[in-house]
Amino acid sequence: MKVPTTSSYNASAQPRPYRVIISGGGTGGHIFPAVAIANELRRRQPDAEILFVGANGRMEMTRVPEAGYTIVGLDIAGLQRRLTPQNLLFPVKVFRSVRKAGKLLQEFKPDAVVGVGGYASAPVLLAATSRGIPALIQEQNSYAGLVNKLLSRRVNRICVAYDGMEKFFPADKLVLTGNPVRTEITNGRRAEALQFFGLFPEKKTLLVIGGSLGARTLNEATAAALPRLREAGIQLLWQTGKLYYPKAAEQAAPFAADKLQALEFVQRMDLAYAAADVVISRAGALSVSELCLTGKPSILVPSPNVAEDHQTKNAMALVNKAAALLVADSEAATQLYDTALSLLHDPARQLELSRNASQLAYPHATETIVDELLALIARV
Repeated sequence: MKVPTTSSYNASAQPRPYRVIISGGGTGGHIFPAVAIANELRRRQPDAEILFVGANGRMEMTRVPEAGYTIVGLDIAGLQRRLTPQNLLFPVKVFRSVRKAGKLLQEFKPDAVVGVGGYASAPVLLAATSRGIPALIQEQNSYAGLVNKLLSRRVNRICVAYDGMEKFFPADKLVLTGNPVRTEITNGRRAEALQFFGLFPEKKTLLVIGGSLGARTLNEATAAALPRLREAGIQLLWQTGKLYYPKAAEQAAPFAADKLQALEFVQRMDLAYAAADVVISRAGALSVSELCLTGKPSILVPSPNVAEDHQTKNAMALVNKAAALLVADSEAATQLYDTALSLLHDPARQLELSRNASQLAYPHATETIVDELLALIARV
């Protein structure tokens, strides 16, 4: 596997602004890296033309325009894990989506195509590689997604975030880059963070994050632990997600004076990380990458509701290097807050986890991926 140490792309050699299609989506774990790649390309080449392709009805159709980019939707959906009428229509949707993707390629004339995973990337990558257009895949997880695995032999380059991905992809196409994450999350300062959230400087702070939609297991375990946290003198920033927030706000209200706060969504994650002594989190690829970049001691509770149990595999990549602790989702109700309180009162263990997590970070992941993309274009 190639591990870049310096940029291999000479920006002065580029003949004109490039056109690039970025395809995929379905979840924030696919969309945020896609936008990060686009932002870095646009930073280097302000007049570059970038077109996103997603799936109609999925979150990328609103999130990408919010980030300032144009997106075209395909009528494509994934296979269901059980026999349904939708599965019978799957081949038809794939055929139509590949045909529409082909028309987009003819009209837009991209210099390269990037796939970030999710079923919306498949038709575009199929159409592009059949036409000889350079194509790059970015795989976020330690267990490769189905679309990326199926298309890996057709594309030119595969950027991955974990060691050992040769078991899924051709080794000669792999580049270990890390995941594109928001580097601004490292900019927060503790003093500003404490003031922003109204926290006491003398108390330990626990941050609980379950993703933008929230995580029921984490929310239920946290709600039950509120009296224990107050008794232990621990402060809490509890990101609940939109659906659970009304109930969580009611549960946290009696503990407001103790700085046990329920938050629907955390806009200033840089300050949330800066305030936190310990983080409880799901083990999505981007969450894990952010924890490494910020060097935060963490307890990971992998979601059981994901394909191939890939969050457990993401978590174990850290646990096996003493860079995080793991509590199974099925054991969170009984063990999560025993583990959290123990870690909050163990500065030496916090320091060990923090140091080891920081060693797994790839702070220049986005730049390296764009280096690889531009190098592919330059070879044509």
